Amino acid sequence: MHNWQTGDIVANGIPLHYTRTGSTGNQPKPPLVLAHGLTDNGLCWTPVAEALAGDYDVVMIDARGHGLSSAPDAGYTSADHAADYAGAIQALDLYRPALLGHSMGAATSAYLAAHYPGLVSCILLEDPPWRLPGEAQTPEQRAAQAESWRADVIRRRVLSREELLALGGAERPMWSEAEFGPWVQAKQQVSPNVIDYVAIPSTHWTEYVATIPCPGLLITGDVDLGGIVSPAVAMEVTQLNPRIEVAHIAGAGHSVRREQFAAYVAAVRAFLQRVYA
Repeated sequence: MHNWQTGDIVANGIPLHYTRTGSTGNQPKPPLVLAHGLTDNGLCWTPVAEALAGDYDVVMIDARGHGLSSAPDAGYTSADHAADYAGAIQALDLYRPALLGHSMGAATSAYLAAHYPGLVSCILLEDPPWRLPGEAQTPEQRAAQAESWRADVIRRRVLSREELLALGGAERPMWSEAEFGPWVQAKQQVSPNVIDYVAIPSTHWTEYVATIPCPGLLITGDVDLGGIVSPAVAMEVTQLNPRIEVAHIAGAGHSVRREQFAAYVAAVRAFLQRVYA
C-alpha cells in the first residue's frame, strides 16, 4: 500500500534493515529518523510515518535484534544502539536528521545526541525509561525482570498471528486497529537477545543529558496509566538541560502515540516546525 523504499545497510559492523518514505519531486524533504522501543520494529511507526511523510523523509530502522536486522549475541546497551543508529545515519547519507525515539529508542536518541554532537538537528523523546537515581532497581530485581521478559518474548514468538492479535487487543484496548499488524510482526521477529538491554545497565541518563547540544522535546504520558517519566524526572531533565522542553499528553501511558495519536502528532509537528523554521 505504500511506495516506500526498503533496504539493508551495514552500520557499526552489523546489517540493519530500514524502511524509508523518501522524497518526491525536486524539493528534498528534511530527514526524520525513527527509533522504536524494545521488542517493536521499525514498521511499528507506520501510522506516524503516514502522518508525517508529506513533509519529511521518514526513515524507520529496525534496531539490532529486532525486525529484519541482525541479532548479535551481545551489544544491547544504549551505547551500542546509539553507535548503530549513528552508523545508519552516516551510511544513508542523512544530513543532520531529526531523531524521534520511543522508550528504548528514546534513550538511544538522547545518548546519540550527547555522544555524536552535530550528527542530528534535534531529538524527540517519547517516554524514555528514565527514573531518578534513587529509584533504580537492584541488580537482582533487574535480573528477575529480564528473565521474565525474555520468557515472554520466547512465548510470544511462537504464537500465531490470530493469537497475538487477540492478546494485543485485550492488553491494549486504547490502541487503534492500525497499530496491531506491525506490532504482531515485531513480536514474531524479535530475538530474545534484545532483553540484555534490561539485564545489563546502561549509562544513567543524568550522566549525559546535560551535554546534549541540540533542541529536544520530551513527550510524556500519565504515570498512573503506565507512563515511565514522572513529573519529577521531567523537571530534572529540563533543569539539567534547558534546551529540552516537555510536552505532557494527558490520557496516555507509555505508548503515548498509540493512545493519544492526534495530540502526539500535533506536538511532534509543532516542535519540528519550530526547529526547521
